[in-house]
Amino acid sequence: MAVLEQLTSQNAIELENKYGAHNYHPLPVVLTKGEGVYVWDVDGKKYYDFLSAYSAVNQGHSHPKIVNALINQAQTLALTSRAFYNDVLGKYEKFACEFFGFDKVLPMNTGAEAVETALKLCRKWGYEVKGIEDNKAEIVVCKNNFHGRTTTIISFSNDPVARKHFGPYTNGFIKIEYNDLIALENTLKNNPNIAGFLVEPIQGEAGVYVPNEGYLAKAKALCEQYNVLFIADEVQTGIARTGKLLAVDHENVKPDILILGKAISGGVYPVSAVLANNAIMNVIKPGNHGSTFGGNPVAAAVAVAALEVVRDEKLAENAFQLGNLFRSEFQKYIDNSHIVKLVRGKGLLNAIVINEDEESDTAWNICLALRDNGLLAKPTHGNIIRFAPPLVMTKEQLLDCVSIIIKTLKQFEK
Repeated sequence: MAVLEQLTSQNAIELENKYGAHNYHPLPVVLTKGEGVYVWDVDGKKYYDFLSAYSAVNQGHSHPKIVNALINQAQTLALTSRAFYNDVLGKYEKFACEFFGFDKVLPMNTGAEAVETALKLCRKWGYEVKGIEDNKAEIVVCKNNFHGRTTTIISFSNDPVARKHFGPYTNGFIKIEYNDLIALENTLKNNPNIAGFLVEPIQGEAGVYVPNEGYLAKAKALCEQYNVLFIADEVQTGIARTGKLLAVDHENVKPDILILGKAISGGVYPVSAVLANNAIMNVIKPGNHGSTFGGNPVAAAVAVAALEVVRDEKLAENAFQLGNLFRSEFQKYIDNSHIVKLVRGKGLLNAIVINEDEESDTAWNICLALRDNGLLAKPTHGNIIRFAPPLVMTKEQLLDCVSIIIKTLKQFEK
């Protein structure tokens, strides 16, 4: 079979099943094109994308400004490694630092790499600045977190699918309940070896769990009180997704370490970043950390373009308004629904909880029906469906999507 030969959906699925590791369970739809809020399958059927590649495509598919930045830079200089300087990285670093309000950025490629970077940075700060005894530093994390699937990260996950048979696990992490300030304070005040608190402002993979109002601000205050770094994992919630540039902005919280990924490139290229001020970032010296591709010229050019799109097209403001509209329209349906228990979220990161237990296949079957009706979404944790469309969506498109979702759900009402 020629590599460029047009495949049928069945051919494409069979190829992945035969030659690819089975580490995902995709919805059975084979996509070949994306533009704005839409994607098309190999048979030419058009869909609303209501997942946005897990919030990587906030700026919409194939945004021309971002794509052109990719093409132009790739045609000039794609990669030097960090063995040499290049004429793009410094411009990006300055832009990103000013955009997010930090002294320095450490560029990487993927979200999981950025989390690992933040963990290393936090530990080194703990030893060299806070004065924790060697190999005693601990980092507090929240149960039901999702920060990636590296060996270190799954060591502090409580998801059995991510953890089982991947041990032995990495030590140095304390798990507490999410959205529990008492648990956080009790942990911090009783352990002088804690260097940081790693938290998602909204737990996305866990089902779009939004903490109580004030949780993040009070957690940051506790971290300051006990000289512990507040580390915000905004890989999924950042870059305008929740109706602010960052989800922590809803409570005017400034993290000590900020982790970004996904939409920092608009989904066009793998880009991630860790930002901190000099008092923290300066503990990193040559040889302590790095990546051949991290901070490459293409990534730098793409990230600047992607962030400019967020700013110039006012995507945070659009997400805020459309998110309120989505939840309000959906609540009208839920008030008389037997199949949906609730809707929750911020901005255009939302989820509905199906009135079934996690072992039920109802949410999966709803997503199959949504696909048939022209909208793509995916369940998480069995009975939860996450909805995260590109932030370039219009009010008219959003209302059309709400209509499709409600029409589909009515097929499952008992």
